[in-house]
Parts: sequence; C-alpha cells; structure tokens
Amino acid sequence: MLYDPEKHPHPVQPIFQHSPRPFRKRHATVDVPASNVKKAITQILLDEGYIKGFQVIEDGKQGVIRITLKYTDNRSPVITGLRRVSKPGLRIYSSCEDMPKVRKGLGIAIVSTSKGIMTDKKARELNVGGEVLAFVW
Repeated sequence: MLYDPEKHPHPVQPIFQHSPRPFRKRHATVDVPASNVKKAITQILLDEGYIKGFQVIEDGKQGVIRITLKYTDNRSPVITGLRRVSKPGLRIYSSCEDMPKVRKGLGIAIVSTSKGIMTDKKARELNVGGEVLAFVW
C-alpha cells in the first residue's frame, strides 16, 4: 500500500489514515513517505509494541518508511484503534496536567512537545505539554 500526497496534504496523515486499512486486508507491511516526524511516531509505535518493526528505505529523494504490522496468534491486529486528534484546521494542545488518558490507560496518546515527540506517559513524567497528534489503542 502506497501513500498519495494529493489525498493527504498533512505530512503525518498517511500513518493514521492508512493504518486501519492494511489491518483489515491483513497486509504484512505498509509504505509511507519518510520524514523525521513519521520516523519518531513509528519508533514510538515500535517501543510500545504496536508494530513489529520498520525500516527506512532511501530512494534518492525523500525516502520511504516500510512498517511491518503486528498481529496476534489468531491473526487479529494488535492496533485495534487509531484516532487522529490534532488536524491542520483544528490543532489540539494539552498541558501535562490535562494530558488525556486513552482507554483509561490501556492505549497511548502521541504528543508533539518542545522536547520531541513522545507518549502521554513520558510527557507527564517530563512535565511538558504539547500538541496531541493521535490516540492509539
């Protein structure tokens, strides 16, 4: 599955837009154009155990991130839900005290802070707020 820039003008959109579709089709991998923000988000998903792995493929231009999706033993996807929170037309910011808990702590919120992109738990530990990019559960 490949990303179409005309359909998704925001740079982070393909990770959140295309992730549920490959799971429904039982794809092994999904390709998205590389950027530092997408690499950071993908690293968080790997660290939290939502994906099996990823690799950055250099193509002489922007590069491509090939994400290897993760399934349970009975072939159901590990990521049961993804929701994009902050959008180009409506940015959502949160302080560390008001940082949302996803599914009462069973999911994660991906937050862009002044100290980098991190999970909601790490943002609370570092006492920083920022833009809430997405919820993953």
